[in-house]
Amino acid sequence: MPDKIKCTVSNCAYWENQMCKASAIEVNVDSGDTEAQSDSQTQCHTFKMKS
Repeated sequence: MPDKIKCTVSNCAYWENQMCKASAIEVNVDSGDTEAQSDSQTQCHTFKMKS
């Protein structure tokens, strides 16, 4: 996995200085399909709200 994954979701528990610090990430297509037509159809499912 790359060392640097940029993230702009500052209220995620894995966010640190605009980088994702999760040991692994999961990104899915919104519709459940295996192909997206654009980046707006994808979401990071690793998100965990900061406590």
